[in-house]
Parts: sequence; C-alpha cells; structure tokens
Amino acid sequence: MVLLLTLALVGGGIYTAVSFLQRSETFVSERCTAVIDSQTAELATDQAVNASLITAVAVQRGLPPRAASIALATAMQESKLRNIDHGDQAGPDSRGLFQQRPSQGWGTEAQVMDPYYAANAFYNALVKIPDYQSMEITDAAQRVQRSAYPDAYAQHEDMGRFFASGLTGQSPGAVHCTLRSPDGPGDTAQVAAELSQAYGPLAATADGQTLTIEANGAQAWSLAQWAVANAKGLAVTNVDVAGRSWNRAGGKGWQVSDTTGSQVRITVSPATSDS
Repeated sequence: MVLLLTLALVGGGIYTAVSFLQRSETFVSERCTAVIDSQTAELATDQAVNASLITAVAVQRGLPPRAASIALATAMQESKLRNIDHGDQAGPDSRGLFQQRPSQGWGTEAQVMDPYYAANAFYNALVKIPDYQSMEITDAAQRVQRSAYPDAYAQHEDMGRFFASGLTGQSPGAVHCTLRSPDGPGDTAQVAAELSQAYGPLAATADGQTLTIEANGAQAWSLAQWAVANAKGLAVTNVDVAGRSWNRAGGKGWQVSDTTGSQVRITVSPATSDS
C-alpha cells in the first residue's frame, strides 16, 4: 500500500509538472522560421524584423527576390542581421546592418545606422552590377561590400534565399514565428505607419483592433509575412490572407481558414482593463 501510494504521489506530481509546463510560456523559445521545400532556416525575432525590413525595401523598389536573398545573406555575415553601432579592426568606422563605412562614401554615421537608408544604399550599389541576378550570392555580395572575407557570405545563402522567398511573397505561408503572449496592447496606427514606411503607400483601414489592407497575390503574402515577422514588437495576434491564417496563440504556423477576398487582415492585442 505504501508503495502504491508513493507511486501515485510521484505520478500525480509528474502530471502536475507536465501540465504546468504545457500551460506556461516561460519555456517557449521565441523564433521565426522559413520553410521552403521541407528545408528550414531560423532567425531570432529581432533578426527577423530586420530581415523583413530589408526585404520590404526590395519589394517597394520592384527588385526581384534574388536581390533580397543577396542582401539578407550579406547582412547576416556583416552584422548577424542586427543594427550594430561599431565596427572591427578591418573597418573601425563600420556601422549598421551592412557594416557600411562613412569613410568609404556610404553616408554619414547617422545615415548608415538608419536601417532603411542602409538597405537602400546596399541596393543602389547592387543594381549597378549588370548581371547580379545570375551571379553566385557570394560574388554579388563581394562586388558590393569588398570584404576581406569574400567567401564568408556563402554560408548564409540558404537563410537568405528561404526568408527572401517568403518575405517577398513568392512562397506563401513560408515564414511563421513562435511567440509568447503579447506584453501589452497593440496599435493599428503604428502597424499602418511601419507598413507604409516599409512598402510605401498602402490602401489600409482600421476597425477596432484589426487593420485591413487591400492587396493580392505576392504583395498580399509579403505584407502578411512581414506582419508575422514583426508580431512580437507590434503585439500582432492574428494575420489572415488568401484563405490562410496565422494565430499567435496556436503556435502551428499557417492554417487553412475561411478568409477570402483580396485583403490582408492584421489583428493586434486589445488593451486590458488595467492597461
């Protein structure tokens, strides 16, 4: 009887602990993933935000996904896709996502620390290379950056290609993020402002906690996956597009839904009574 009671108590303790862990978000590993043809690349949430920004600039400029692939691989090698405010021994004045050097004519320190300026500066240099779309990513990146380590860009080719394919909208439902619950309420006006900065003017309307954007095809999927990549900072809880839905609480990626029409719907967390 004592043995049975002990086993019951141990079993009950294990069940309680497992149930707690399943309900608790403390152990949720926040990350963003791009899946293309059963192959996976992964970024931290802050890296995914910068990846979505770099890709959105390419979309706004009408550049092909290959341009975004090159830019993402370059930024990962140069800064780990983080907007850092320092350089290294090879380039002590290097700054920003692409480690651009003011002394080499990339702009002022303030300018190269602005991610939008930095991304546009990179693309300005890239498009001057006539055959960049057919070049190896390493070669195209090196033509722009003139790095002391030209072969290093190749190790980030898959990541760049996978996230660029999803974030440009060429691969619907490729990018999704696993996140904890929002820390506070979201603001549709902030989402709209950041989308407009990233993509240019958009036809968007807000109704309560939902922002609806008129878009279809690759553009719609680009906007939707941008919203997912930025969901942590913008308190996005749900994104609906073209019969698919990403739900922050579900943690299961893109699921089939009953959404229809040429729209992207982005829903943010509501304010609580004590907010």
